[in-house]
Amino acid sequence: MARYDNILDTIGHTPLVRLNRLAPEHVNLYVKVEAFNPMGSVKDRMARAIIEDAEASGALQPGQTVIEATSGNTGIGLAMVCAQKGYPLVVTMAENFSVERRKMLRFLGARVVLTPAAEKGTGMLKKAEELAREHGWFLCRQFDNPANARVHMRTTVPEILSDMQGQPLYAFVTGFGTGGTLNGVAHGLREHSPDTKIIAAEPDNAQVLGSGVAQPRDAEGNPVGSHPNFKPHLMQGWSPDFISSLTEQALSQGLIDRIQPVPGEGAMRTSRRLAREEGIFVGTSSGATLHAALEVAARAPVGANIVCMLPDTGERYLSTPLFADIEEDMNEAELAVSRSTPGYRFDAGSSPAPAPAASAPELDEDAQRFVRDITRNTPVVMFALEWCEFCWSARKLFSAMGVDYESVDLDSVAYQDNNRGNNIRAVLLQETGSPTIPQIYVGGRHIGGCTELFDYQRSGEFATALGQLGIEPREYREDPYGLLPQWLHSRAS
Repeated sequence: MARYDNILDTIGHTPLVRLNRLAPEHVNLYVKVEAFNPMGSVKDRMARAIIEDAEASGALQPGQTVIEATSGNTGIGLAMVCAQKGYPLVVTMAENFSVERRKMLRFLGARVVLTPAAEKGTGMLKKAEELAREHGWFLCRQFDNPANARVHMRTTVPEILSDMQGQPLYAFVTGFGTGGTLNGVAHGLREHSPDTKIIAAEPDNAQVLGSGVAQPRDAEGNPVGSHPNFKPHLMQGWSPDFISSLTEQALSQGLIDRIQPVPGEGAMRTSRRLAREEGIFVGTSSGATLHAALEVAARAPVGANIVCMLPDTGERYLSTPLFADIEEDMNEAELAVSRSTPGYRFDAGSSPAPAPAASAPELDEDAQRFVRDITRNTPVVMFALEWCEFCWSARKLFSAMGVDYESVDLDSVAYQDNNRGNNIRAVLLQETGSPTIPQIYVGGRHIGGCTELFDYQRSGEFATALGQLGIEPREYREDPYGLLPQWLHSRAS
């Protein structure tokens, strides 16, 4: 292991991994696992390159806001780079891209501006351009920026050739979004490994490259609307609704030897097989690229070395169709395993509790005073545990309604001295008759736990009680039980 001055220095040098079970026996199929980048995708390379290129040219000034249109991975990479360098970041994104990406971006400090799904990639790009003009923000222009391609010539190509250790490379297979990986790697391999075939993969139901139809452009070369052959497809971040200038350059300069169409179901099936048969966890776009590489490998000569780009990790696809068939609850086979021994069964309640103490401990006077004072003097108070998912679900409701509350986290450091947290729990048990946490009070009245709070909100009594306390909550029309994690929701509703 090495020491690094900052997180950006860990970008690149991702491993080239041989597939041993999925690939045909007569070839050597390697995957370039870009999930090893710090934010989990190939776009980390481009994000750093674009920002540092703009810094060097003076196009980006200290403290200036950065803005970009992105389906997620570029934005996540930019959020990391901007956080490390101190730039505010705004991302425009079509509303149909996965929720995980939005949350990751916001967690990293970026602001996310959603655009209508019907406007596709073109809409989010136009919105970014509009905001950049209005506010004087630096627009990354990932679909056109030469720095996007140059970083792959400078880093990705040397890494691949170094890892091949002088062995000839028969083919390199990649999808395309911005076109940066395709353009940069193709240029670099043409120079240093000219016999290598460059294979570009795209969705079989949206063959914008394979159609041979030119992308409509305005007088300045910007895309005008969607490509005539584009249709919605399953591969998020792969093949937008227009042909980027970087992709078009690779095509017009004869850098692409073959265009391989990929079915959406094949992409998802290959992603799942890669996880279950090779232990490599990737998203739909990686599954699509590998599906194309397997088609190439099937017809490749004996002993051929093939490299396939796997652009990202599978964790940002959890809410997409890729995981639609993955159960959250135990299936019949798992239940059978659970039932094969008598104890600790999920479907049979808790295991036997230890026998109670012979006599209840005397209540602590300071704990009694604390509970009495805080419940009387604080409009909304929740006795909670930091780790408890029911407590976090209640917090979500308070936040959604704009309700200020006091959270007494009994397991936190502040309540550890002199057994204070447990002393307070003993007082709560005596007052409420319930040993569970959370316990919630509103206006001095004991409401109950998380589900009782949700029922209180559903009935309208919570809003009424808050109004009597001079608190005007925001209206919340959703079912509060939807705030529970799925496994809790199914048991509590």
